[in-house]
Amino acid sequence: MGAHTRRSAAITRAISRGLDGENEHAEQGKWSRAVKRVIEFFSIFHLDLDRYRGDDFYALRHDFWDLDEDEYIESFRSRAGDDARDAGQQSDERLIPAGNLGYSGSTFFHTSNSKYLVKSLDRSFENEFFMHELFEPYAAYIKSHPNSLLNRITDTMYAPRSTLGSIFGIQPRHYIIMENLLHGQDGGEDGARWETYDLKPDDYFFPERDIAEGRLAPDSVKDRLIDQFNDELRVPADMKQLLTDICTEDTSFLASSNVVDFSLFLARYPIYATDDSAAETSSIAASAKQSPSWRTGVLSTDGKWVYRAVLLDFLWAKHKLHPKFMSGLIGAFNIFFKKGPMTITTEPLEYSGRFMRMVDQLLKEGDEGREAGTSAG
Repeated sequence: MGAHTRRSAAITRAISRGLDGENEHAEQGKWSRAVKRVIEFFSIFHLDLDRYRGDDFYALRHDFWDLDEDEYIESFRSRAGDDARDAGQQSDERLIPAGNLGYSGSTFFHTSNSKYLVKSLDRSFENEFFMHELFEPYAAYIKSHPNSLLNRITDTMYAPRSTLGSIFGIQPRHYIIMENLLHGQDGGEDGARWETYDLKPDDYFFPERDIAEGRLAPDSVKDRLIDQFNDELRVPADMKQLLTDICTEDTSFLASSNVVDFSLFLARYPIYATDDSAAETSSIAASAKQSPSWRTGVLSTDGKWVYRAVLLDFLWAKHKLHPKFMSGLIGAFNIFFKKGPMTITTEPLEYSGRFMRMVDQLLKEGDEGREAGTSAG
C-alpha cells in the first residue's frame, strides 16, 4: 500500500470513527493509553479526530437543514468495516479521494453517495478563523437566513493531539464536512455532461496572468485561475432576482466578517433522457419546476438545463497573519508596478461590491441574450 493510499485510508477511518463518537482509548487503562499515545505521536499517518462543537452542528443539521441524522452518519461508514481490513479483505470505503483541488493544498474526499465533501484545512489561519471567530456568526446567520447560499458546513473535525505526521504537514489535523452541490452526478457519460464554474471577479491582479503577459506561468496554471461562464443564464426573472437578493445578503455578511476571495460556484447539467437516467432526470426536472431553489436546482426557461449555485471558500480573513503578510507584500509590489490588489489582498467591502457586479453581469447577459433572440425572431 503506497503512502498516499495509507494517508487517505487513515483519514477515512478517522472521520468515520469521529462521527460515530468512538474512542479507541476508552476501554484501556491509564498506562495503556499513555503508552499508546506515545506510539501514536511517532506515527506518520494515524489520526484520532474529535468533533468541534458537535451539539451546535447537530442543531444546524436537524433544526435548520432538515438532514436525516442516521442517513448522514451512514454516508461516512465503510460497508465492510475495520474487521474486514484486519482480515486482509478489501473494504468498500464510503469516502473516496477527490485529489488536491485549488491553491490551498487541501485534500478532498466525497462520500460514495456524493452527498457530502470532506475538505482538509491545511492552513492554520483558515481553521483558526473558522473555529474560533466565524463559526458562531455563521451559525447565527444561517438560523436567521434560511435561504442563504453560503455552503452548508455540517461538521468540523480536529485532532486534539499532534503527531509527527501533522507536525511535518503530512497529515492535516483539521477537516470540515460540507454538502456537495454536485450530488447526483455519476461517473459515467451522463456525469461528464455536468458543467461547473468557480466564478470570481476577473478584474483583479492575478500574477500568473498579469506579469510578463502570462509568459512566466504555464497554461495549466493559468487555466485554473478563474472560470468564465460564456453562455446565457436562462432562468425565470424571479429566480434571477432571488439570486441577486440572496447574494447581496450573503456577501454583506462575509464583508462584515472581514472575508474576501470567496466564489460563486455554479453548476449546470442537461435534462437528458438515457435509458439509465431517464427516471432520475425526470424527477429532478419536476422538482426544479415545482419548488425551484438555487441550492437544489432551477430549471432553465428553455427546459434544457438545471442550474445550482452556492458561495464557497469564505475562510480567507484579511486580519489573520498570513493574509496580512500577503497584503503587505502586494502593497510593496504595487509601489513600483501599479498592478492593483489581488482577490486575497483587497478590502472586504470592495471585494463584495465587485462580486455583486459580477453576479449582476452574469444575470444581465442572460437577459440581453434572450432579448436579442426575441428581436431576431
